[in-house]
Amino acid sequence: MSHDSLLMILSIANQKGGCGKTTTAINLSTYLALKNKRTLLIDLDPQAAATMGFGFNAKEFDRTIYDAMVEDIPISDVALKTNIDDLDLVPSNSDLSGAEVELANEIGREYILKDKLNALNGYDYVVVDTPPSLGLLTINSLVACSLLLIPLQCEFYALAGTSLLLDVLDKVKTRLNNDPKIRIVLTMYDARTNLSKQVADNVREIFPGEVFQTIIPRNVKLAEAPSFGQPIYLYDPYSVGADAYKKLVDEVLHG
Repeated sequence: MSHDSLLMILSIANQKGGCGKTTTAINLSTYLALKNKRTLLIDLDPQAAATMGFGFNAKEFDRTIYDAMVEDIPISDVALKTNIDDLDLVPSNSDLSGAEVELANEIGREYILKDKLNALNGYDYVVVDTPPSLGLLTINSLVACSLLLIPLQCEFYALAGTSLLLDVLDKVKTRLNNDPKIRIVLTMYDARTNLSKQVADNVREIFPGEVFQTIIPRNVKLAEAPSFGQPIYLYDPYSVGADAYKKLVDEVLHG
């Protein structure tokens, strides 16, 4: 039975690294949970940054998202409680880097995550943090999601990779039959530079109506929090970074 009408699946993707993707995944899922939304964060990146961002040691798990994708194990069986009420995490580790090769010959390999999530109960939101590539793992997340959130840093080359991501998304629509809503979140905004403002204006022109009003600033506390294994809400809830993610969640919730 499909739970699509009940479960909101949100994929965070950009094949360009360093754009604030994992920071967004961690903090968006945290503030969704703080709004009493039962939330599951899936770390679909072999680098396991989201897993470590909640203070877990990626090396110590017997079972991760890899086992759910490659073996016939329900996602709920590999979910862990985090230090935030109402937020669970499906961890990752380097095993996942082998999944693309192992699944290459599977029939329906692009639908594995979607099928797993269709069997999931008890959550309002699933947030998927994807690897910085456009391989099979990211495509699984694009096929499964109802909302695709693209973080774009307010820097010169920010738009360089988006056309590639949007090309892949077009193929997902035509060949794999999923057409998620697209929203762009501007990250690493530096109010002191003209460049940040120019990039933000430029992105709003190119993607009218698809860019969140909330802009995530360049913020030391946001950058530090993952190395302490904490979302910004626990590390520094009164920082400008925390404030920005709180506002972003309000926008996500109000469509």
